Amino acid sequence: MKTVQLQRQKDKEWQYLSENVLLKSPLVLVFGNRYLLEDAAIYDEVRSLFPDGHLIFGSSSGEIVAGAVNDEHITITAIEFEKTRFEVQTTSIIEAHNDSEQAGRTVVENLSKEGLKHIFVISEGSSVNGSALTKGMQEAAPEVLITGGLCGDDARFERTLASYNQQPKEGEIIVIGFYGETFEASFSIYGGWTPFGPERLITKSEGNVLYEIDGKPALDLYKRYLGDKAEELPGSALIYPLNVKSQENEQSFVRTILNIDEEQNAMILAGDVPEKATVQLMMTNMDNIAIASETAASRAMEGRKTPPELALLISCIGRKLVLDQRVEEEVEEVISVIGEDVTISGIYSYGEIAPFYGEHSCKLHNQTMTITLISE
Repeated sequence: MKTVQLQRQKDKEWQYLSENVLLKSPLVLVFGNRYLLEDAAIYDEVRSLFPDGHLIFGSSSGEIVAGAVNDEHITITAIEFEKTRFEVQTTSIIEAHNDSEQAGRTVVENLSKEGLKHIFVISEGSSVNGSALTKGMQEAAPEVLITGGLCGDDARFERTLASYNQQPKEGEIIVIGFYGETFEASFSIYGGWTPFGPERLITKSEGNVLYEIDGKPALDLYKRYLGDKAEELPGSALIYPLNVKSQENEQSFVRTILNIDEEQNAMILAGDVPEKATVQLMMTNMDNIAIASETAASRAMEGRKTPPELALLISCIGRKLVLDQRVEEEVEEVISVIGEDVTISGIYSYGEIAPFYGEHSCKLHNQTMTITLISE
């Protein structure tokens, strides 16, 4: 495996973070600030750098590259696989009539199944129902490990962009299938958030829209907890996510609020919140988040046959807001476990995709550090 990494800020020249070596037909991950990806010239600019590359774009709430976290940058990680074949398929949530489950099923069904070892997902994050998306994807490839994440837009929650071999646009879902006898992928997730306050019952919800908790408007109840911070919704909700326990999942999961509906007194979440599930508010601190990232890295290393060469990190925008000036600490914790020779790439996202620890079927998570370690 050979990799090249580079980055640039607005109106600046590209800066190489690694040796500029010639790559053959590389997989090129282009993550960046949404405003910069809206530049009409960005696709042609990256194409000129990698004429035969497979270009995958995704907007982020911050890019993870090497040991740093960047804002208002575009970062590129280009990978030439020497023993691994990969295939890219896309679909649009817009063309799928906003049916996230069908979109997930369709895009994975389009991948060649023979020898498929792993699927990595880069999905738009502003209109997709992440839990329905993961359900559809896993149903289409029940034996295959699926990881990845939803694109971000800082804490604006306006729109997200993604694309494959074209100008970044809204609504795109991209999956990368990896094939090869020597290809190895491992993963783990961990949050570091602690529930607090009373458990309450979800009494009315539809998909990822939460209407009532304990028979009362969900948004009103949430605003009472937030106090003065309610004026900053939906952004302020990122530091007080919901812990959800349902009969459908053995392990509780976290849901982040992506938007609010004042007219319906409802909250739009990143994934489904079933009726009759219980919810609690959650909170954390900087130290817990950093320790959680170390735990995720340690679990991702368990049982590997070969040392990792590439680490794809998907962490949640809510974690970034909590860490603030110390945001690079969670990346440093990962590096301390997996080693400094591993190429690091990733984003801060609106949702993370991976199975629960110790399970196989992928789910949508929020407020976690999700690590995918790859070697060939």
